[in-house]
Amino acid sequence: MGAQLRVYKRRIRSVTATKKITKAMEMIAASRVVKAQRKVAASTPYATELTRAVTAVGTGSNTKHPLTTETENPTRAAVLLLTSDRGLAGAFNSNAIKAAEQLTERLEREGKQVDTYIVGRRGVAHYNFRERKIAESWTGFTDEPSYADAKTVAAPLIEAIEKDAADGGVDELHIVFTEFVSMMTQTALDARLLPLRLEEVAEEKPQGELLPLYDFEPSAEDVLDALLPRYVESRIYNALLQSAASKHAATRRAMKSATDNAGELINTLSRLANAARQAEITQEISEIVGGASALADATAGSDR
Repeated sequence: MGAQLRVYKRRIRSVTATKKITKAMEMIAASRVVKAQRKVAASTPYATELTRAVTAVGTGSNTKHPLTTETENPTRAAVLLLTSDRGLAGAFNSNAIKAAEQLTERLEREGKQVDTYIVGRRGVAHYNFRERKIAESWTGFTDEPSYADAKTVAAPLIEAIEKDAADGGVDELHIVFTEFVSMMTQTALDARLLPLRLEEVAEEKPQGELLPLYDFEPSAEDVLDALLPRYVESRIYNALLQSAASKHAATRRAMKSATDNAGELINTLSRLANAARQAEITQEISEIVGGASALADATAGSDR
């Protein structure tokens, strides 16, 4: 019984140490998600207004441009998947990867060849383990992405969209990321960045709001050429920030659950340890009483 008690005490010490770690990770994630929320709130208006500016230029001119003009028979598409470098975030990465795989299957059913670009070690590891081709990948900045990181990711995608499909370019650009809705809700979704769906953007604007009128100098095509990298970079940057905030929120929730479970396990092990100690004490008392009774019986026999 003493050996069993030692096992319980050892497990209690182990679980207590784990609980301290998960509690610290929960607090760190909680502080990081607040900073990430602020960055998301700061970047979203810029990305929204830039998208509206592109829409205004696209609807106000007849220029054919890869930013606003759809290919009649698209044959190639690029999919950018945003995951994290680290785990311990519940189903955060698996949901994003699942959404990317579903999007890839849909595009392939439409007869398009898909080039996959991945941000984050988790996504890269998932695809490498299954020996799936990756066009390009980036890691090391998913917790705190900067605009420079977004420009690095956007550069090969912009180059691919500007090329013809026959020359190795793509006709469409899609992105899969996790949208930060609230501390408790994060949703993996996919969106088509290019070509821009002008009618969808027009539907998103508030009722009664009119798009501004622009005079293009020197031409609408030159304006779209200048807006193309800014649009892609801003949308990718906003998606990176959304993904980072979602990851920290998911980590906080997962670590809180782990901390609560550790507390419950410690209580259970404490009750088992107390029961084992009580049983050990009871057994010792029984042995003492039995020994005393045997000694009394032996003394009484010798007196007779």
